[in-house]
Amino acid sequence: MNYRHAFHAGNFADLVKHAGLLRLMAALTKSAGPLTVIDTHAGRGLYDLSGSEAQRSGEAQAGIGQLMKAADLPAGFAPLRAAVTKLNNGGPTKLYPGSPRLIADTLRKKDVYIACELRGEEHAALRQALKGRNGIETLCADGYDTAIARCPARGAVLVLIDPPFEKADDYARIVATLKAVTRRNREAVVMIWLPIKDLQTFDSFLNEAQDAGAGPLLVAETRMRPLSDPMKMNGCALVIARAPADLAAPLEEICRWTAQTLGEKGQGRVSVLS
Repeated sequence: MNYRHAFHAGNFADLVKHAGLLRLMAALTKSAGPLTVIDTHAGRGLYDLSGSEAQRSGEAQAGIGQLMKAADLPAGFAPLRAAVTKLNNGGPTKLYPGSPRLIADTLRKKDVYIACELRGEEHAALRQALKGRNGIETLCADGYDTAIARCPARGAVLVLIDPPFEKADDYARIVATLKAVTRRNREAVVMIWLPIKDLQTFDSFLNEAQDAGAGPLLVAETRMRPLSDPMKMNGCALVIARAPADLAAPLEEICRWTAQTLGEKGQGRVSVLS
C-alpha cells in the first residue's frame, strides 16, 4: 500500500477503524475525569475525496460512498455517518475526516489530545487541520516513543496505534508500546488497527500481544474475502486492550456489515482473548 493515506481515505478499513474509534471515544468520555488521547500515526487529519489520489484509487467510492447511501446501515455506524454529513454540510461527500478530526470533534474542554505524525508534509497538513483548537498538541515525532514517554501514570488514557506497516519492525514496536503503556497506567486503553493479509502473520501478532500482559484483548475482525492471496489486504482488525464492556456488540455489527455488504464472501466477527 502507498503510505499516503489520501489514496485510501474512506475505504472499508477506515469505516471499521473510525466507526470503532467513535464508539470507543463515546464510552471513554462518559467518565467524569479528563481523558488523554495519544495518536501514534495521525496522518493529515482531513482528506479531499475529490482529489486525484482518491479518484485514482476508487477506494472511497467503494467505502464511504456506499456507506453514506446505505438504507440498511446498522446503528454502530450512526456516529460516523453523522460526522461525515456534518463535515460536508449535508451535501455530497467530498471531504472525509481522519482520526485526528474525529477525535478533536469528540474531545471535551478538560481532555487532551497528542497527535503524532513523523512525515513533515503530512504533519504540516495535520497542524493546519487542527489549528486553533484547545487541548491539542501536534508533534512531528515518532509516535511509538511519544506514547510511552507521554502516557500519564494515572487517569483515563486512550492510545491509538495505526501505522502504515511499511517498516519490518512495526508489529514488534506495537507490542512493545502496548506493554509499556499498560504497565505504566492500569487504566490505559490501547486500540490497534492492523491489516489482515494472511493468518500466520495475524495469529503471530495476537500471540505476542497476549504475551504483553495487557489484560483481555477485544479482537474485531473484518475479512473482506478469503485469505488466499497474502499480497493483498484481505481485511483488517481492531485489537483493543481493556475495552469497555459494551463495545463488543456495536463492533460486531460494524465488522459484519462491512464484510458482508462491501466484501466478497466476507465475514466479520468479534472475540475476546484473555
